[in-house]
Amino acid sequence: MKPIGNNTFYNSFDFERAEDSVRIDDYRTPFQIDRDRLVHSSEFRRLQGKTQVFLPGENDYYRTRLTHSIEVSQIGRSITNFITKKHSEIFSSSYFIDEDLIESACLAHDLGHPPFGHAGERTLNSLMKPYGGFEGNGQTLRLLADTFYTIGDGRRGMKPTRAFVDAILKYKSVYSKFNNPKNHFIYDYQQKYVNFVFGNKELPSELNDPNKLNSFKSIECQIMDWADDSAYAVNDLVDSISGGFINISKLNKWRKSNLEKLSKEQIEALDKIETWITEEKYKSKFGSEIGEFILACSIEERKTFMDDLTNRYKYILVIDKEKFERIEMYKKIAVDLVFRTPQLHQMEFKGNKMIQKMFDVFTENYVDEITGIELLPNFTNNLIKQETDKSKRARLVCDYIAGMTDPYALTNYKRLFDPDYSSIADIF
Repeated sequence: MKPIGNNTFYNSFDFERAEDSVRIDDYRTPFQIDRDRLVHSSEFRRLQGKTQVFLPGENDYYRTRLTHSIEVSQIGRSITNFITKKHSEIFSSSYFIDEDLIESACLAHDLGHPPFGHAGERTLNSLMKPYGGFEGNGQTLRLLADTFYTIGDGRRGMKPTRAFVDAILKYKSVYSKFNNPKNHFIYDYQQKYVNFVFGNKELPSELNDPNKLNSFKSIECQIMDWADDSAYAVNDLVDSISGGFINISKLNKWRKSNLEKLSKEQIEALDKIETWITEEKYKSKFGSEIGEFILACSIEERKTFMDDLTNRYKYILVIDKEKFERIEMYKKIAVDLVFRTPQLHQMEFKGNKMIQKMFDVFTENYVDEITGIELLPNFTNNLIKQETDKSKRARLVCDYIAGMTDPYALTNYKRLFDPDYSSIADIF
C-alpha cells in the first residue's frame, strides 16, 4: 500500500472509503473531508439538544453532548500532539498520527446516542431486543455508514474513510456474539464494516473471543477513548458540583464508605477536591487535571496481523497507572453521588416512559402491521412503508426515536398523548 501525501503513517488502504467516492484535486486531505462533512451535518447539530448528565436547558452552564464532543476533540488533538513530540524516536514531520482524523473521531463518538442519556440507550436496547438490540456506538456507525444523508426518497452514508470508521469503532463484536448484551456491541448487519476495516483479512484465533475483539483498537480509537474518559470523568464532576449534587459533606461521606478501596494517591486527590471546593477554585483546578491526563499518555509498539496493511495497529496507548486510577475514582463518585440520586432517577424514569410509549405506538402502526395511520413525518413514514422486512421497519422506527433531541422527544410525546396539546400548527 502506497502512502498518500507527505505523511507516510497512512496509505491508500487507510484512505479507502466504505463506498466509491471520487473527489478530484480537492485541497483537503481525505480526513479533513470526513471532518467537514461531519461538522456541517444535522446529526452533529442535534447533539446540542441531547443530555450529557443534566437535561439541556435546565441551566446554561451544564454540558450537552455537543459541548462534551467539542471538549473531547480538543483533548484528543492535544494527546496526539503531545505523544508525537514525546516519542520523537518514532514520529517525525513525515510520519505522524493525523490530528484531523483524531478530531473527527472525537466529534463523532456520541452521534448515535439517543435522547435522555444512557438511560434512553438502555430503554431502546430493551425495546429492540427482538430486532437486534440498540447501542449508541453501533448507532453512530449506522449514521456514518448508512443514513447520514437524505437522497431523494432514501438515505445513504457519508462514505467515510476506512481509518475514520475504524477510529469510531470502540466495539467490533456484533450483538449475536453475546448473550442478551446490555451494551458494547454493534448490530449484526454491521459485520460487513468490521470486515471492511480489516480488509477482509481472517482474524487470528484469539480475536474470535468477542471481548478481546472489542479491545483490539486502532491507535486513533484508543486516543479518542481516553480523551472521552478524561472529558466526562472530570467535567461531569464540575457540572455536578456547580449544580449542588456534590459538596464537601457528601464527598466526606463517600470517602468513609469507600476508604478501604482507595489508594494513597486517590485519597490525596479527594483532599485536593475538597480544598478546591472550599476555595471556589474547582473549575480551573479540574481544568488543569485534564492537562495531567494528557501528559499521562505514552505509546508502546506491538506486532499485529494488520501490520502489513496499516500502521494504525502498531501502537498501544499506555496511561500512567495513578492517573488511570484517578479517572476511575472520578467516574465512581459521579455514579454514586449523581447518577443514583432521586432527581436523576426521576428524570430517567420520565424519559424512559416517553420513549417506551412512543416506541409502542409506532410499533403497533408501522412494525407489527402498517395501519395507514400516519404518525411520523412524511419522509420517515414513506421510508418505513416501503420496507417489507419487519426487523428493518423496527430499525427505522428506532432510528427516528434515537435521532430525537430531548426537547423534540418531549414535543412528539405531547403530540401523541397529551389531549391538551395541539399538533395541527406544528411543523415536523
